[in-house]
Amino acid sequence: MQILAISGSLRAASSNTTLLRAAARLAPDGVDVVLYDGLGSLPHFSPDLDRVLDDPALPSSVRDLRTRVGAADALVISSPEYAHGIPGSLKNALDWLVGGSEIPGMPVALINASPRSVHAQASLAETLRTMSADLVPGSPFTVALSGRGLDEDGMVADAEVQATVEAVFSALEHALDGRQDTT
Repeated sequence: MQILAISGSLRAASSNTTLLRAAARLAPDGVDVVLYDGLGSLPHFSPDLDRVLDDPALPSSVRDLRTRVGAADALVISSPEYAHGIPGSLKNALDWLVGGSEIPGMPVALINASPRSVHAQASLAETLRTMSADLVPGSPFTVALSGRGLDEDGMVADAEVQATVEAVFSALEHALDGRQDTT
């Protein structure tokens, strides 16, 4: 199983990005988690620039995003909340995926680094449902990291983080098994 992990934060010391890195280290055998790091390089979405994947006029950073999403079996997204919403950079990435065929039916798990981020999680879930993504049951999976001062190693060693990440992978595996049963 190949999972593309997307952090909605551009912050260098982001707890969301660190959580996804820890999740990659906690992944069970046979699960490869790749962190997408191109969020900040995407141009502002414009329908005038939106093209099919093989059109040379499609911005290369958008082609890279769509190719990575299309190659993944599932997505894990961890996003902060800014002013009761998801960061503009994450929404921009999702806007670039709306016209493609990569997201419909794809299992997506949301993992939340703060239990106070309910508005962003609801907004993100609504956007993904509108895009026909398959949000896995349990999303958003929440782990309270605020004020705990955990770095990546600390998260990997933390029982709560381990249990949450295990639940994420289990839900994704179950969703993927369900997709194979219908094909």
